[in-house]
Amino acid sequence: MDYVIETKDLSKSFKKTDVIKRLNIHIPKGSIYGLIGKNGAGKTTLIRILCGLQRVTSGSYSIYGIENTSKEMAKSRKRIGAIVETPSICLDMTAEDNLKEQYKIIGLPNYEDVNNILELVGLSETGKKTANHFSLGMKQRLGIAIALVGHPDILILDEPINGLDPNGIIEIRELILKLNKEKGITFLISSHYLDELSKIATCYGFIDGGKIIKEITSKELNEKFKKKIEINVSNLNECIKYLDENNIRYEVNSKNNLNIFDKINISELIIALSKRNCTVNSFNETEETLESYYLKLIGGADNV
Repeated sequence: MDYVIETKDLSKSFKKTDVIKRLNIHIPKGSIYGLIGKNGAGKTTLIRILCGLQRVTSGSYSIYGIENTSKEMAKSRKRIGAIVETPSICLDMTAEDNLKEQYKIIGLPNYEDVNNILELVGLSETGKKTANHFSLGMKQRLGIAIALVGHPDILILDEPINGLDPNGIIEIRELILKLNKEKGITFLISSHYLDELSKIATCYGFIDGGKIIKEITSKELNEKFKKKIEINVSNLNECIKYLDENNIRYEVNSKNNLNIFDKINISELIIALSKRNCTVNSFNETEETLESYYLKLIGGADNV
């Protein structure tokens, strides 16, 4: 696997408080990597470290194979564009002037790509309208436009749809997918909007207590999201025999509880089991979501 960002036992402490603890993350090239965790889990600290805004306490990280201790790291980090917490825009300037200011900051010799970037993010028609008159969605797209100056290969977005209305959320989602597919940009996205993140992410990292507790691809996760029927029966052995005989996929949860993963006619199942001296006491059809999977990993809603 070709990783554009990796960390090895990365740790960060503030006044003897460990915010990140021996964290290991692996972000594949061309992926949309969803970073999921509660407030205080270490998401923004990790992002700030990768962007060079904070130093590590111990451990290491690499960007395109360049270690953070290397003299080449500054050059490698130029391949990253980022929005950390809020977009860095000048409200009394137009979208075009905001981009030109970024060109000056990073030392680019001319503004030849300004119009292309504005068109890419859907802000080419804003003209002399200043950013303080933009909607939240437009400001977020302008922030992404600024992050695109210099043609980065990686975009890091910290809560990119926070506070947006449904239209704004859709606009940002479509922009991320467009940049990923058409420009081949790798994304690291931190977000609390798990339902929305599940629509775009190709892989996930779940962070809790300053550690990555699970990394999984969207394909692997979708396999876990298949619908299932939870049943409680009076005679587990007879139920298992019936399911085995009929090649029905299942797993045993506890003494009298099973999950059935194949599509079945529940009425036919109840009748068939009753003939085997087995009663179905209860059943419930469920479908796991990204949110429920996350809650199981960290130990329940009280930890969110």
